[in-house]
Amino acid sequence: MTTVRQMRRDRMVLSEKVQGRHQDRLAIVYVRQSTLRQVEQHQESTRLQYALVERARQLGWARERIEVIDDDLGRSGASAVDRPGFQRLVAEVGLGRVGLVLGVEMSRLARSCRDWHQLLEICALSDTLIGDADGIYCANDFNDRLLLGLKGTMSEAELHILKARMLQGRRAKAQRGELRFHLPRGYVLNRTGEIVLDDDEQVQATIRLVFDLFERRRTLQGVLQSLAAQEIRLLCRVTSGLAKGELEWHRPNRATLSEMLHNPLYAGAYSYGRRPRPQRCRGGRATAEAPVLIKGWLPAYISWETYERNLAQMAANRAQWQGVVRGGSALLAGLVVCGRCGQRMVTQYPNNGSRKRYACTRLASDYGGPYCQSLSGTTLDAQLAELMLQTLTPAALEVSLQLAEDLELERTALHRQWQQRLERARYDVERAQRQYDAVEPENRLVVRTLEQRWEAALAEEVRVKAEHERFLAEQPVPLTRKERAAIEQLASDIPSLWHATTTTATDRQAIARLMLERVVVTVQGGSEAVRVECHWAGGTRTQHDLRRPVGCLTQLHDYQALLARVRDLHAEGHKAAVIAEMLNTERWRPPKRRATYNASMVLDLLHRIGVPVSLRRSLAARLESREPDELTINELAALLATPQVTIHSWVTRGVVTARQVQVGNHGLWLIRVNEAELNRLRERRSGRARFSVSPHEAYDAP
Repeated sequence: MTTVRQMRRDRMVLSEKVQGRHQDRLAIVYVRQSTLRQVEQHQESTRLQYALVERARQLGWARERIEVIDDDLGRSGASAVDRPGFQRLVAEVGLGRVGLVLGVEMSRLARSCRDWHQLLEICALSDTLIGDADGIYCANDFNDRLLLGLKGTMSEAELHILKARMLQGRRAKAQRGELRFHLPRGYVLNRTGEIVLDDDEQVQATIRLVFDLFERRRTLQGVLQSLAAQEIRLLCRVTSGLAKGELEWHRPNRATLSEMLHNPLYAGAYSYGRRPRPQRCRGGRATAEAPVLIKGWLPAYISWETYERNLAQMAANRAQWQGVVRGGSALLAGLVVCGRCGQRMVTQYPNNGSRKRYACTRLASDYGGPYCQSLSGTTLDAQLAELMLQTLTPAALEVSLQLAEDLELERTALHRQWQQRLERARYDVERAQRQYDAVEPENRLVVRTLEQRWEAALAEEVRVKAEHERFLAEQPVPLTRKERAAIEQLASDIPSLWHATTTTATDRQAIARLMLERVVVTVQGGSEAVRVECHWAGGTRTQHDLRRPVGCLTQLHDYQALLARVRDLHAEGHKAAVIAEMLNTERWRPPKRRATYNASMVLDLLHRIGVPVSLRRSLAARLESREPDELTINELAALLATPQVTIHSWVTRGVVTARQVQVGNHGLWLIRVNEAELNRLRERRSGRARFSVSPHEAYDAP
């Protein structure tokens, strides 16, 4: 009795909510399944959703006024982006054409609160009813709106709960090492389901050759070039189709080699979660940070230490400080660090690459300021090359023995590859012959095809044999006595090997990156003194002093001491040539790239301290026809604290007003300079000094 009364009460409520204005519009039945597998296997759910058409008829809608939207079969309800059926439903409701939206439950309509509440708002504005298996709801009614909101929230929470359960199950299975995945090349499943090394010896040898080449080349590009030069192809097993389990040959490529070197499975470790979802995201977490990592889980091609060393090398190839060798003659490109701001110094090649410089340009590029510091690359490279050669000399014998051993191992591996290629080519010929012999001679339709396969296998064997003979002619297996003698001679004279024409700048840069982690350079003010701190591989640090070429004498840190010494020597009665020789003996060094002082430079120093020893000064003293506002080049240079060559260039370019007079057999320039002209020249000189602070000039800037 109670059930009958409840049914009558439900019909009354339904009749109150469903009005004629609703029945004048469409009733839409929305049908959705999350995956194609559910559509195929869970057909009962699909039938229940299509049965809602009869429910709409019971509510008073004519059959022609009922529309079914099933465009989203096989699509997830997590978002409305990839659901054209849901987008069509929202558009129809928004246009006021729909009086009722039916779904078997709220999760069929949406599993996202954002999409669900958007649909509720549109239904409220257009006075559209929403119905499911439990009843009919009005979006404008507070109680119904509250209930619909709770159902939408539960639908979204249910999606997250299902995903969490699935991921938890996957992780639990992965922690036992039972979660299967696509095996990389070099591994197969045996009959008992265990992962083992590929039974084919050539597959194993090729995989090991890739890792051995990376140990020597240290870059992916080097490995790829070596494999391409020897025409070595990578083998893999077909994982599906009629040819499942068969071997296929593929050209090596960068993506495949990168995947092999990054895969911890080759080190015998099982890992799960190394790539965070979604898969389309580039990059990933380190292997050591993966949620599941089981070392020693299966047979390995390399050790775990070798795997970590390979990862560190590939990271260093992309690192901020070093990166990869990118050409150029600079020995320390990518290794030099500014000792003032700690940023990496860039390598520059001014004058069309005839010179090289290391400059800290971060302040200039980021804030438009001046260069932090810069110095000539030739001087720094020369000193670091000498330090590296001194370090390598004690290990000359060890280097020669290791080089000979590496060459023999590499040649042995290559010869093993050729032997395996020959063996496989011979096997293909014998297999084609067996197939040809097994068929009946009268069956010419099959015989002709098998005969062509046999001939192709024979031609391939002949080609491989010819290439192998050419390879043997170029590279014999053992090192000859002549080759061993050449290796020992080169190793005993490392400087000659370093400066040999066959040693490229790329080779020297690779050696520098093996020996050095970074080189911290600090220029002392604007002087020629440079402090160099070398961070060697292994953690050792050494400090050295470097003398860089500068533009003028005043930049020397001992400039005042130099003037005092020249004054003392002149006071003792020494001539300019003798003073220059004594300065060189006492290891005084001039600016720029000159190694020693000469008499002309000493005369300039004497002029700077006010000693009238110049021939031009004596000529000026003998000149009688001289105006009061005329100065010689020497006098104007001393007045402006400017090199004489600068004043002479002003004269030749017409920057100043000058005339040349004859004093005996010598010509003397007289420059007309008043107070206004003197101020103009001072401003020009100061402006030139500011704009000359550039690493592309002939002198260094602080």
